[in-house]
Amino acid sequence: MFPFFILLLFFPFIFLLANLQKSQRNHPFPCPRKLPIIGNLHQLGAHPHHSLHKFSLEYGPLMLLQLGSVPTLVISTADALREVFKSNDVTFSNRPSLYAVKRYSYGLLSISFSPYGEYWRHARKVSISELLSGKRVQSFHEIRKEEVANLISDIKKACSLSNPVNMSMELQALSNKIITRVTFGDGIVARGYGQILEETQRILGGLWVDYLPWLSWIDALTGLRKRLEKNFTELDEFYNHVIKEHMRGDAQKHEPSDLVHVLLQLHKDPVYGMTFNSMNHVKGIITDMFINGTDTSSATLTWIMTELMRNPRVMAKARDEVRKKAGNKGKVEEDDLQDLTYLKLVVKETMRLRTPVPLVPRETTETCVIQGHELPPKSRVIINARAICLDQNTWENPEEFRPERFVDSNVDFISQDFSLVPFGVGRRSCPGINFALPVVELVLANLLYCFDWELPADMTKEELDVEEELGLAVHKKNPLVLMPRLFQGVAD
Repeated sequence: MFPFFILLLFFPFIFLLANLQKSQRNHPFPCPRKLPIIGNLHQLGAHPHHSLHKFSLEYGPLMLLQLGSVPTLVISTADALREVFKSNDVTFSNRPSLYAVKRYSYGLLSISFSPYGEYWRHARKVSISELLSGKRVQSFHEIRKEEVANLISDIKKACSLSNPVNMSMELQALSNKIITRVTFGDGIVARGYGQILEETQRILGGLWVDYLPWLSWIDALTGLRKRLEKNFTELDEFYNHVIKEHMRGDAQKHEPSDLVHVLLQLHKDPVYGMTFNSMNHVKGIITDMFINGTDTSSATLTWIMTELMRNPRVMAKARDEVRKKAGNKGKVEEDDLQDLTYLKLVVKETMRLRTPVPLVPRETTETCVIQGHELPPKSRVIINARAICLDQNTWENPEEFRPERFVDSNVDFISQDFSLVPFGVGRRSCPGINFALPVVELVLANLLYCFDWELPADMTKEELDVEEELGLAVHKKNPLVLMPRLFQGVAD
C-alpha cells in the first residue's frame, strides 16, 4: 500500500518529466535538457549572457529554451540574426511586457518598452526629430564641455595630492550629471534623486518572476514588489517636482533649454496630442532618457579605461593621436573628435568586446516561420549581442582587444552587417546613439590628453580584473582605481 501511495504522489511529476523529455526530442530547435516547471531557468546563473553564449557553442546559433513557462528563442550569431531579421524585422519588433518594466514605463508608454504599433512609431519618430536630433544634441555641447572640465579639475586635484582615483565612481557621477542637466536642466534639485536612480537601475536589472507568473506571490513575500513600489513612488514624486518647476518657468522661456521643456511643449501642441496627451506619456519618455541614458555611458567608459590599462600598446597609440591633434590647447574640444580615427576604433572595439547591453529582449507580433518551423505570436526572443560580438566565424581571435580589426572595415554600429550590435538591431535599435557617442569620445579624449595613467603600485596589468556585474548595463564589478599623472602639456 505504501509504495503505491508514493507512486501516486510522484505520478504527476513523472508524467511531466516524460512529456518534457519527449518534447525535447521533437523540438524544432536544439535545446539544453530542462527541468519540469522551471525549464532552463536555473541554468542562466548570475551572468545569463555568458551562460547563453556557452550553450550556443554546444547547441547552435538558434536555440529554443524553456525559461519557466516561457518558450524563448535565443539568437547567438550574426548569420542567424541576419537570417531572422532580414525578412522578419517587423514581426520581431515587439517587447515583452514585464512587471517591473510596465510599472516604471507608466504602463508601457516609454519608447524602449512600449508595444510595437502606432503609438510606438509616433513616439519614436517625434523623439528622434525633437529630442535626439543632431541639432538638439549639439545644443547641449556646453553641458558636455563643462562637466568634462569639472571631471578633469577633480582629477588634477587628486594628482596634486598623489591620490588614486576611483574611475568607476567618477565616470558614473559624470554620466549622471550630464544626463540630469540635459533632461531636467540646471537648478532642479531633489533630495536623494541619485539614490532613487541607482535603486531603479538595480531593480530593473534584476530577474523578476515574469517567467513563472503563477509564482507572482513570491514578489510580495520577499518584499521585492514593496521595494519596487516604494522606489516608483519616489521616482514619480521627483518627476512631479521637475514638471511643476518647468511649468512654473515656461512663461519666461521662448526656447526649450532641456528635454523636459521640449516634452511639455509637445504635450501642449495639438499636433502631438495622440502621442503626448497625458503627463504619464511625458513621464514615460522621461524615463527613457533618464534611466537608460546614465548606465551605459559610464559602464562603457569604465570598460574602455580598463582595457587600455590591460593593453599599454593601444593606450599609447590612442594617447599619442589625441595629443598630436589637440597640440598645446590644454584640452580636447568636440570639433577635434572627427579627426581622432584611432580613438573611435578603441570605442568600437570596447563596445564589441564589452557589449554594454548584452541581452536584447524581443517578442513576436505574429506567427512567423524560421528555418521551416513556426513561431507563434508573443513568442519570447533574446538577441545575445555579446555572443554575436564574439562569434568566431565573424571575428578573428574575438577575445583579443585589438582596435585595428576595424581599420578599412565598413562594420559600424548602424550597418546592416549584423555582426556589431551594441545598440540593438532593426526598428527597435537604440535611438540614443547620436547622444551617447559624443559623450564617450569627448570624455575619453580628455582623459588621455590630460593624464598619463598608471595602476596602483601593488598591481600589474595581469592582475586587473574584468569581473562583471549585471544591471541595466554590464558594469565592472570591482571599482577601477587608477593613479593619474598630469601631462606636462596641460596647464595647472
